[in-house]
Amino acid sequence: ALYNLKGGVGKTAAAINLAYLSAADGYKTLIWDLDPQGSASFYLNVKPENKNETKKLFSSDIEVKDAIQGSVFENLWIIPSDISARNIDTVLDDLKHSKKKLKSLLNNLKEYDVVILDCPPGISLLHENIFNAADLILMTNIPTTLSINSFETVMEYFKSNELDKNKVKCFFSMVDHRKNLHHETIQQFYKDKLFFKSYIPYLSDVEKMGINQQPVFEYANSSYAAQCFRDLWKEVKKVCL
Repeated sequence: ALYNLKGGVGKTAAAINLAYLSAADGYKTLIWDLDPQGSASFYLNVKPENKNETKKLFSSDIEVKDAIQGSVFENLWIIPSDISARNIDTVLDDLKHSKKKLKSLLNNLKEYDVVILDCPPGISLLHENIFNAADLILMTNIPTTLSINSFETVMEYFKSNELDKNKVKCFFSMVDHRKNLHHETIQQFYKDKLFFKSYIPYLSDVEKMGINQQPVFEYANSSYAAQCFRDLWKEVKKVCL
């Protein structure tokens, strides 16, 4: 799961590019877009085929396998999102065993080697489902005070709710080398070994994903940004594959 309490930290860009690299490595890879914004769906130029599809998946009005669509890339599929994703918590609140609903849906996707959840920001009943279901919670952080405060809030939430903190792994994104604060923050957290060594810099090649509606590797394969995502993927693989 690509997650942060805070929005605008580069979760979806990481989800798309890591999924692309997973697929390129030969793993059958599925992205599940759980964010009402549908940014992952936009990047892959895929829209839901049914009205209010995301809500219907959680209310069991649609089978999860029926929502899966192919992408233009080999070994890469997606469950796209729509605005009805904003109502997932309402649906979950009406269910028995509501904290395990997502895990039960994922159990129907055993044919995929890797499932990447692109999560909305926040902490809600949906996120409790995500924390319960995911093997790895990959937390994206900008090296700024507010982003790090969000990280610490989440870690405290895991502790107070007796959740498995070992699931949480972190990396820095949108790193601006021109800012001393970014350098100082990164060094502080590297020292404590809380974060992956690899990070994603703040570069226009990443921002252009929205223009191209493609992963970085399709239009800037030899760029520094592409290499940084490759380095991050190598570290992620060591943890979860």
